[in-house]
Amino acid sequence: MSRSSQPAPGILTVNAGSSSIKLALFEAAPRLRCLMEGQVERIGLPGTRLSMTDALSGQIEEAAIPGADHAACVGPLMDRIQQRMGASALLAVGHRIVHGGMTYGQPEPVTPAMIAELRRISSYDPEHLPAEIGLLEAYARRYPSVAHIACFDTAFHRDLPRVAQLLAIPRTYNNAGIRRYGFHGLSYAFLMKELARIGRPGEAEGRVILAHLGNGASMTAVQDGKSLETTMGFTPASGLPMSRRSGDLDPGVMSYLTSTEGLTVEQFHRMVNSESGLLGLSESSSDIRDLLALEAHDPRAAEAVALFCYHAKKAIGALAAVLGGVDTLVFSAGIGEHSPVVRARICEGLGFLGIAIDGRRNEANDAVISAEDGRAIVRVIHTDEAREMAQSVLSLLAKAR
Repeated sequence: MSRSSQPAPGILTVNAGSSSIKLALFEAAPRLRCLMEGQVERIGLPGTRLSMTDALSGQIEEAAIPGADHAACVGPLMDRIQQRMGASALLAVGHRIVHGGMTYGQPEPVTPAMIAELRRISSYDPEHLPAEIGLLEAYARRYPSVAHIACFDTAFHRDLPRVAQLLAIPRTYNNAGIRRYGFHGLSYAFLMKELARIGRPGEAEGRVILAHLGNGASMTAVQDGKSLETTMGFTPASGLPMSRRSGDLDPGVMSYLTSTEGLTVEQFHRMVNSESGLLGLSESSSDIRDLLALEAHDPRAAEAVALFCYHAKKAIGALAAVLGGVDTLVFSAGIGEHSPVVRARICEGLGFLGIAIDGRRNEANDAVISAEDGRAIVRVIHTDEAREMAQSVLSLLAKAR
């Protein structure tokens, strides 16, 4: 990409995983347009790699980089961006923060007080918050005169009904912030805007179930644009079984394993966040594509896929009960967008809810995959958390002018 073709200013979005960073650069005016995407994987492990894609030309650059931690990757990432677009073009940085606790909801500027509060609640989500805090500080050091905006993944569920927030434990813990928060909010906010844009008149105000099915997986019941219930709770490890996360567990499992196997709190945490889910049950892979390829001759792989689909189906039933029925079901994220087999297995037997899919449309990954005689509309919508962050940053900056 030549500098002459590169308008300014730009908005950078940063999305940190437990061992990865995804970023995207958007042209802020006259409309949001993605210019570049980047990703670093295997942070803190041997073979840390960076990949950058020029969204306009399709040019891809890959390189090995030193990646002792998330903050150490900021320099190599931004050096490559600045080589292509110039250092003066950055207007703002939007940071995805997975957990906002009880304090933070809508996007807002990063302040020392915010960083201190996030550090205080970092034990709420040790898989994400410490790395995200490190990136907030690293980007602030690199770009001290640029606006830094925190975008919280819990914000979409901020106004969950009180009964959906409560955990049935002593009230003193709830008063201390131990409650159900819900996650994948940036994805859900984007999907609802897309549904309003492409759906039938009034569809986005109806009874909607959103299924964000990727490495992390959750579902949410939405009516009149508001989250009424969601499968994840206090942490992103809860709810549906995922690629490496266990999802919901009987709390007695921890007590049993600590007393019989001698597991420490740290070992149990690692087990339910990194060693469970599809990987733990299959003993072979956390990628559902691998498991679908293996299931015909590997019963462990078949059981892992069956468990994932079973719990997703069960969640749809529960969310439909909260909504009093379902008008629209939306599949999104890596599995939801790209696995017709999984979508078909999840929807099988849900005819009593009016959910039925057309096999041909489903296999073709059509935007609408519901059968003509199904009462509910079943959609496949690509989610874009980075664009949702960029739009939130742009809107916040416009209000501040």
